[in-house]
Amino acid sequence: MEKILIIEDDRATRKALQQLFEVEGFAVEVAQHGAEGLAAFRSGRPSFVILDLQMPQVGGRDVCREIRKQSEEIPIIVLTGSVDEVNRVLLLELGADDYVTKPFSPKELLARVRAVLRRSRRNHPAVEQLYFSDVSVDFARMEVTRGTRQVALTPQEFKLLKYFAQNPQRVVSRDQLLSDVWGYDSYPSTRTVDSHILTLRQKLEPEPKAPVHFITVHNAGYKFIP
Repeated sequence: MEKILIIEDDRATRKALQQLFEVEGFAVEVAQHGAEGLAAFRSGRPSFVILDLQMPQVGGRDVCREIRKQSEEIPIIVLTGSVDEVNRVLLLELGADDYVTKPFSPKELLARVRAVLRRSRRNHPAVEQLYFSDVSVDFARMEVTRGTRQVALTPQEFKLLKYFAQNPQRVVSRDQLLSDVWGYDSYPSTRTVDSHILTLRQKLEPEPKAPVHFITVHNAGYKFIP
């Protein structure tokens, strides 16, 4: 049985989420603030974390960052009331696998949780290293070097980069990326893919505003050119 940890300070939302996932057969542990959530994470090691962004004292960003220090594999979906692009990119930088904007559909949230769980279990062909421009990537060690300096990528950015490495020169649609990298069966209205492409360009392109490796193919999708 998959165990979900819900960290949410709003009592009504917390109770609704607990009922939603228990009905679907998940084991559920709840925490009403960040410190309690971190303690529950350390003691219980859940399969999945649902994390509210806006909490008093220890906020969602700090909780997300701390969980990622302890585990790069356990999926995290963040609940946020913000639709600001900068905030969404920041969440992905901190290591969240996805985000859902409040108010949200319970069915959509459940679908995203199942999708991320499937994606996290999915086996991909082995790709150990990647080289392009002045960038070298060691996927086994999750290390990226650009020139002489280390570049930090989030776990989800590594997954997207590995997918591109497995499919060089191939045009892949946004829906394909949502399916193959994020594991969605249906394609919700989300700019998650766009945010990740943006950050990969900012970190790895010689000129992020004029990309030569992570290419947008208009009306088709994206293409990676090593």
